[in-house]
Amino acid sequence: MWRKNFILDLLFPKFCLGCQKEGDYLCEDCKATLEVSSFHQKYSTGNLADLYFAVSYQKPLIKNLIQKFKYQPFVKELAKTLSSLIIDHFQLMEKLPDFSEFFLIPIPLEKKKLKQRGFNQTEEIAKELLRFLNIQILSNVLIKIKETLPQVELNDEERKENIKGAFCCRDREKVRGRKILLIDDVYTTGSTLEEAAKVLREAGAKEVLGIVVARG
Repeated sequence: MWRKNFILDLLFPKFCLGCQKEGDYLCEDCKATLEVSSFHQKYSTGNLADLYFAVSYQKPLIKNLIQKFKYQPFVKELAKTLSSLIIDHFQLMEKLPDFSEFFLIPIPLEKKKLKQRGFNQTEEIAKELLRFLNIQILSNVLIKIKETLPQVELNDEERKENIKGAFCCRDREKVRGRKILLIDDVYTTGSTLEEAAKVLREAGAKEVLGIVVARG
């Protein structure tokens, strides 16, 4: 594997999306400017019991990283870069939260977007996090059944209406009585995570927490 990665890096070198330095998509100097949070303040909504986030979405660099990940050119490798920010957030906290009883569920994509992108960005982040948290991922349990407009183009009320009825739980037995960590990339108005948490709670989930890279 290292040999394959070495050849790929040689043929297609990575450049920092902040300063263009060769080596990685986010160099250590630019990463330091993102100011990863070292504390956690409880935040709950109707169905979401809490929310963890690493950095502010107001930083132009983080917006650039996430946009390159989600939109053209769809840089799948950015999953490792972005998930490292979440891992840094947990490691910087005085006490690592106990997620041992939780299961990861990534926010799903509809089939059309998944085919266009080739991967689900939140699932790629979840795969990186499960190695650190040492817990299981529940794939294909929460599914998206409705095509939606990009949330970034809508105001608060439009976002709520846009995402309403977009998800369903197709395997309630896997969710019933369990604690869930919902994974997404960005939390702005919270419409997406709240709607997904609602569906999981209605399916019998005991508790649903959110984890995102950035909060608006």
